[in-house]
Amino acid sequence: MEDLSQEERAIVRLVRDWVDSSVKPVASELEHANTYPEALIEAMKEMGVFGLAVPEPWGEAKVSTPCYVLVTEELARGWMSLAGAMGGHTVVAKLLLDYGTQEQKDTYLPRMATGELRATMALTEPGGGSDLQAMRTTAVRDGDEYVVNGSKTWISNARHAGLVALLCKTDPRAEPAHKGISILLVEKGPGFTVSRDLPKLGYKGVESCELSFEDMRVPTAALLGDSEGDGFGQMMRGLEVGRLQVAARGLGVGRAALEDSLRYAQERESFGVPIWKHQSIGNYLAEMATKLTAARQLTLYAARKYDAGERADMEAGMAKLFASEAAMQIALDAVRIHGGYGYSTEFDVERYFRDAPLMIVGEGTNEIQRNVIARQLVRRGTVAP
Repeated sequence: MEDLSQEERAIVRLVRDWVDSSVKPVASELEHANTYPEALIEAMKEMGVFGLAVPEPWGEAKVSTPCYVLVTEELARGWMSLAGAMGGHTVVAKLLLDYGTQEQKDTYLPRMATGELRATMALTEPGGGSDLQAMRTTAVRDGDEYVVNGSKTWISNARHAGLVALLCKTDPRAEPAHKGISILLVEKGPGFTVSRDLPKLGYKGVESCELSFEDMRVPTAALLGDSEGDGFGQMMRGLEVGRLQVAARGLGVGRAALEDSLRYAQERESFGVPIWKHQSIGNYLAEMATKLTAARQLTLYAARKYDAGERADMEAGMAKLFASEAAMQIALDAVRIHGGYGYSTEFDVERYFRDAPLMIVGEGTNEIQRNVIARQLVRRGTVAP
């Protein structure tokens, strides 16, 4: 935390202490019951977590992206779903700050900063997956309104979000296709249906939903920014933050798995000694700690790059790729270290093992991340800092 201001360090410590005192004791019960964590979300609002990306005059607790990453790590260390509850919200806040009109900022950001209004983004479609340019959701201009039709899937926080940044086609005939894509700031109303919650391996408590739009009418003022056709580029910039957030979630899950394993390896004995003294277990711990530290440094590097105003899609992609794969391996090794207990629902490591895969496929699959990294490597022609 050496790069953070004194105030930012205090924020990270506040969240860390809250996770230890209020999240860790209840996370397992809430997760296994798939219960929405209403009380924990309210506490996050009071701590200003939903306003970490919102500066004055709309908010009071704007922090640097490295600080945001470390706060996200702390939340995910307690329960990854809590970090998920503020991920898309932050991306929408960044979209508004970078591209929104003055009226849009004044309308939404003050309530988003307090968590009174929570936001999410709607990108993925049932038949499109990672190919966002192939989306079929359309917004057709009709006077001073858009008429929206289509569907989205895997939309986190959809039931509890009052604002949706909807990626859609305002010009389905545009060539290339991305020039016809826009973002609409959509609030719930007639024609907008949250159809069902999707069942999941992990990431419990916080909902992931299917959305449908049937002749939904929204005012043309709902268009993010001043002109149509900019949505794809806007969202790609927003996803740099989204991928840093997912990387930070991986850090949190990996750290929780390592901390539990380190404690268990000192308490559990076999053949008369703590099991960490057996070389195979000690090697696991050493590898886990090394991967986690490397993942955190890579994520913080990308966060600093983003704050410098530089293009950071390659760095954010690297961070997301490496941190998520590290979290998956660390979670698996935690199960190995715990032995049979690692397979028991009485220990948290089985939850880490179920939560970790989300970061591999979320916010762009790791296969997509590798494509992004390769394209940027060729375009830049160097990996020099």
